[in-house]
Amino acid sequence: MAPIPGSGLAKGLAVTLRTMTKKTVTEQYPDVQPELPPRTRGVIGLFEENCTVCMLCARECPDWCIYIDSHKETVPPAAPGGRERSRNVLDRFAIDFSLCMYCGICIEVCPFDALFWSPEFEYAETDIHELTHERDKLREWMWTVPAPPALDPAAEEPKELAAARKTAEKLAATLAEPEPDTPEGADS
Repeated sequence: MAPIPGSGLAKGLAVTLRTMTKKTVTEQYPDVQPELPPRTRGVIGLFEENCTVCMLCARECPDWCIYIDSHKETVPPAAPGGRERSRNVLDRFAIDFSLCMYCGICIEVCPFDALFWSPEFEYAETDIHELTHERDKLREWMWTVPAPPALDPAAEEPKELAAARKTAEKLAATLAEPEPDTPEGADS
């Protein structure tokens, strides 16, 4: 059976009429801040103390929008007679948000938890060149990162925590046991 000519147009007009009769919902954005979901992805925050300049985030970024500069610094030996070691020191960490596609790969591959999603979304600029944010700005956004969600109370305890708890309980039990009394003057 062939469709009636103009039935698609009638359906479209019906949707339009239904929408026109409903009350609109308008967000008064600049004056009233929106209620964001708890784990909103806004921008990327940098916890600089955890960054070891391993460059994994910059290498894995599909847009190549992460710029990292560093230098090597010699660290004195930890113990006398030890040898000096060298470590990387972060000089520059910048993300060009005009190129970033917010995929989160950099956050996922960071082995030291130095990058996090921040819910901050008000970082618009009038010039596209100002969308490259340096580590100072990324560090400021780090403090807007919400705490991770609580663990499921019904979840199984992690093996590492269970082992540590058992060891602590054994140690506490050993320290709590009274030592056997020996009579005074008795030879052992």
